[in-house]
Amino acid sequence: MKPSIVVRVLMGSLVIVSTLCSQAQVAHPAQTTKGTAPDVISRVTKVKGLKFAMASQQAPPDGFCRINFGTPCYSPQQIQKAYDLTSTLAAGYTGSGQTIIIIDSFGSPTIAQDLQAFDAAYGLPDPPSFTVLSPLGTVPFDPTNSDQVGWGFETSLDVEWAHAMAPGANIVLLTSPVSETEGVQGMPEFLALEKYALDHKLGKIISQSWAATENTLFTPAGQQVFADFEAFYQRAMHENVTVFASSGDFGSSNPDVNGNIYPFPTVGYPASSPRVTAVGGTSLYADTAGNYLYEIAWFAGGGGVSQQFAEPSYQFSLPSSVQQILGQHRGLPDVAYNADGNTTILVYTSFLPAPNQGFFGIGGTSEGSPQWAGIIADANQFAGHPLGFLNPRLYRSHQSRAFHDIVYGANALNGVSGYVAVGGWDATTGWGTPDAGRLIRMLAETDE
Repeated sequence: MKPSIVVRVLMGSLVIVSTLCSQAQVAHPAQTTKGTAPDVISRVTKVKGLKFAMASQQAPPDGFCRINFGTPCYSPQQIQKAYDLTSTLAAGYTGSGQTIIIIDSFGSPTIAQDLQAFDAAYGLPDPPSFTVLSPLGTVPFDPTNSDQVGWGFETSLDVEWAHAMAPGANIVLLTSPVSETEGVQGMPEFLALEKYALDHKLGKIISQSWAATENTLFTPAGQQVFADFEAFYQRAMHENVTVFASSGDFGSSNPDVNGNIYPFPTVGYPASSPRVTAVGGTSLYADTAGNYLYEIAWFAGGGGVSQQFAEPSYQFSLPSSVQQILGQHRGLPDVAYNADGNTTILVYTSFLPAPNQGFFGIGGTSEGSPQWAGIIADANQFAGHPLGFLNPRLYRSHQSRAFHDIVYGANALNGVSGYVAVGGWDATTGWGTPDAGRLIRMLAETDE
């Protein structure tokens, strides 16, 4: 299930300003469509009310976006400052010696040059190395195919913003020739890529910005997917590999294999796995200098209670009010990050035909996994070794001082009841978003 890509698309000489549809939608594999670039973008972003205005191919300053669109478009430097990463990077902890592994379908045919353009626009150094591997093979990229274009945006987001948080880290992008959608579709291929990464010792941090609704795996084939992935995550834990998973962009509601919304609260997998760190979504409000102001839970951020997995021991210490919600099942997310398309960040892409190239605004919990991966690359360098599985340390009571605790907002969506952000851990934003400088020090101090 690819996260929806929402709002503010800056393409070459055009700015496409779009808004998130009130009803979340997802394309079934059989519904993949083709068309001209603007049509494809419209389908990918799932928008209505497109508006066009002149703009430059250069990344627009945040102030420009606020004046012209009424919302920010944060730069990497603003996000770094808002989440207190700036001083850590300035001290030389940039992820040096670490490698971030990113898993996506199809990838982007222009990602290497797009990363260079993104870096040049924001004054970032190129990564020490950037490698694209496709051990399962590739398919030709079709810019009229909305599914491939959506994954192209996803790839651009994952690579560019993982790098933005850890500019000194190596990046390995592993691509699958099969689209991951719902149910088992594409999941075995993703698992094969992740096994390849560990078999070949490619890195110690994995970012997964995708999910299938947990309920679509309640079949014999789906149960095998659960079993195979959980065995892999257990292996990753033993090898001190940190694994992140985005919680999804449908709030408490999620689609079945036909795109119909379940009428009761659901969650996504692999975020629901007790062996990964699940990343939910917020709306981040910072000023044009990047100073943190406040956050609320993003209304479309995935979160809730697993129907598949029992409550892990690291959640036993949560208070009785939370235990009543969990009912002895795994709660998610564990942490959160900016995701709202109305508090957007930008990516650079050039895989569409001219003039549909340049900076695109993007939103979704897909922002969270790669940026958290970048922060942990910095943390691994600071600690002097891989931190591995994070969750037991994240749930220690004193650890909350390393987070922006989100206490406003909820994720009810599409008529499905949801969860409310409260003080401490909650099923919308977990412990909250990182105060990265403090978090990195605490993770190193409490290393097991």
